[in-house]
Amino acid sequence: MNLLLLLLIPVLTLAGIGLLPAKQAKWMALLGSVVQLVACIILLRLFLQQPDATLSGALLFQNDYTWYSSLNIHLHTGIDGISLSMILLTALVMLAGVLVSWNIQKMTKEFFMLLMLLSAGAYGFFISLDLFVMFFFLEIAVIPKFMLIGIWGSGKKEYSATKLALMLMGASAMIFVGLIGLYYQDQGADGFNLVALAANPAPLAVQKFFFPFAFIGFGVFTALFPFHTWVPDGHSSAPTAGSMFLAGISMKLGGYGCLRVATYLMPDAAHYYAPWIILLAAIAILYGAFATMMQTDLKYINAYSSVSHCGFVLLGIGVLTKTGIAGAVIQMVSHGLMTALFFAMIGMVYERTHTRDIAKMGGLLKSIPFISTLFVMVALCSLGLPGFSGFVAEMMVFIGAWENANPLYRIATLAATASIVVTAVYILNTVGKVIMGPVKKESFLHLKDAAWYEKSAALLLIAGILLIGMAPFLIINLIEPGTQSIMDKITLISGK
Repeated sequence: MNLLLLLLIPVLTLAGIGLLPAKQAKWMALLGSVVQLVACIILLRLFLQQPDATLSGALLFQNDYTWYSSLNIHLHTGIDGISLSMILLTALVMLAGVLVSWNIQKMTKEFFMLLMLLSAGAYGFFISLDLFVMFFFLEIAVIPKFMLIGIWGSGKKEYSATKLALMLMGASAMIFVGLIGLYYQDQGADGFNLVALAANPAPLAVQKFFFPFAFIGFGVFTALFPFHTWVPDGHSSAPTAGSMFLAGISMKLGGYGCLRVATYLMPDAAHYYAPWIILLAAIAILYGAFATMMQTDLKYINAYSSVSHCGFVLLGIGVLTKTGIAGAVIQMVSHGLMTALFFAMIGMVYERTHTRDIAKMGGLLKSIPFISTLFVMVALCSLGLPGFSGFVAEMMVFIGAWENANPLYRIATLAATASIVVTAVYILNTVGKVIMGPVKKESFLHLKDAAWYEKSAALLLIAGILLIGMAPFLIINLIEPGTQSIMDKITLISGK
């Protein structure tokens, strides 16, 4: 299967939306999103049929087209189980995002066209094996985010959109410095080819200098402390689908880049800077949890909790153990599904109650049982309850972190586990005030429950959460060869 098909589908959908009347835009977006998901499922089936998919971490379905020969830049694509899990996550969140935006009225065509552009950028990023092309697709997603928040957002939308764009562009500049450093370390002989650069790693001095640029740059995208401040503002001001994409997909671009580019291509530097990564990850986990506990706005609660949950991704990568890295990948998928669903449920509640202040809500289970039930389920997933994807991911990160006998790693693990208690406090408090208890307003008794398109979006995401929680071996088996390949590189190069 040619992976460029994953780019072609959203691009053709975007073009179709542009040609159709505004009233038909959402149907074209829905059709395109369904085709994306079907194509990703077919890709998964073909991937699992390949012998190398389960026997090694080989990058499959590779295609290589020369793009700019003088700089040795190629449109080189390929995937392993890790990138495939991110592709499937993108398809699920995109389809759910289209469904929850069914009643969008303002500039309908432009809204759905931007969503399709975002999905194209995400697919291109995850399938690229040329670092320049990967960077190109990473940049494609920044401006649509700015426009989605600035035009369709709420609250301090202009401020939030500008802050997000500036911080992510600054992060992109750091990433580009890191990529240029890798390019020139062998006078461009390997070009930006990720496979060739991994086989011919840079000298330690080069790695130590350029690793912080790449890791911090990608880390900003995934809420690396203290560069996380764009997350609460951006998420709280974005429209529902924008928040779902930002938290569900955009933040995963950063985590994937930290693992696939910074750690994989500069393993010696990853060992050298590991204590700092672990320290910042532990701070993010605890800070995000305590900050969430102080929030009263539903969107800010989910946004700050994302800072905490993404800290687990960085912790899993930083400990440099196979279990920890696998846990980080599963946490990316789990958090993508969970936070997308949480933002979807928050959007549904806000659309009906016209408030996100938990102090003004109460007793919603009486009038909107479907929305309330899914709200409680995703809240319990965020808490890390067994049976949900959050439990699987966090436990693997904890185990992977504890495998290393370094006292710093053990202390960071204990600090991270302490966040579970804080998470339970704000999750149970939020559920108790919003869903349970007495009805605060008479009008809340007459609210309409979820429509078919809202139910479809919610069920799609909760199915993924429960599938990982109940049968974690499915995703573990999918990503295991890829994580083993990364560990082999880290162990071999570092001699550890």
